[in-house]
Amino acid sequence: MSLQGKVALVAGATRGAGRGIAVELGAAGAIVYVTGRTTRTQQSEYKRAETIEETAALVSQAGGKGIAIQVDHLVAEQVERLVARIRAEHGRLDILVNDVWGGETLKEWNKPVWGHNLENGLRLLDLGVRTHLITTHFALPLLIERPGGLLVEVTDGTDDYNATHYRINPFYDLAKVSVNRMAWAHAKDLAPHGATSVCITPGWLRSEMMLEAFGVKEENWRDATQRIPHFAISETPRFVGRAIAALAADPDRARWNGQSLSSGQLAQVYDFTDLDGSRPDAWRYVTEVQDAGKPADTTGYR
Repeated sequence: MSLQGKVALVAGATRGAGRGIAVELGAAGAIVYVTGRTTRTQQSEYKRAETIEETAALVSQAGGKGIAIQVDHLVAEQVERLVARIRAEHGRLDILVNDVWGGETLKEWNKPVWGHNLENGLRLLDLGVRTHLITTHFALPLLIERPGGLLVEVTDGTDDYNATHYRINPFYDLAKVSVNRMAWAHAKDLAPHGATSVCITPGWLRSEMMLEAFGVKEENWRDATQRIPHFAISETPRFVGRAIAALAADPDRARWNGQSLSSGQLAQVYDFTDLDGSRPDAWRYVTEVQDAGKPADTTGYR
């Protein structure tokens, strides 16, 4: 999977899936612009320690070139300046990964629209939907200047799963379904320019925030399965990163245009693994085991 000489932008790369994606694109040799709101000197409302500078350093350590730029993707002028800088420095954009989120602390579980904090719910939609539209508005004109560009919209849940399952609350549900549909819509506009648009979801992600919530670290994550047995199907952020790197390196990637994909699904096609050598197929497991009410058993699913 060589992406040598390719220029990528991972929007929302401070932590979690965005960081894992940026690192794996770097490992394949790409120049990767990583954006987010938290830097060494300024924090977002998450008030967490991870920074875009750390992500950029990890990209470079993996073999690529990481470039950190602080951007609030709700501010159109900042996104416009970001794309102008990429154009000035490299004159091209080959891969755009829209992973902007930031709504984890805003969602309330199993709350109807009248029971959920309205301000938080609307902020969640701004962070999860408007940011993606603002970013593609400014970045896609540069991406389509050369044939073969790739847009990846990152969400939670495949199109099929989200179409038949209520996701937490109306605000979260709408945000994640919107991203699925957004990728499909962009595919119609990009195809005439020789570019590809897909939506990709990781499975149950062992992000920094998830590990912290479960009181474990990556080294002992399996300890959490004693309390949450189905956590056994979880995956590292690097797994979805490998999925996107494989897709970007595929000369026949246009066959996926407009489709909703998962990291586990692409692992079967492109023959990559997670860091532990396994291939967790989380969304098939969630449907066939977890949602079916069966005891946790990953046999045949990783």
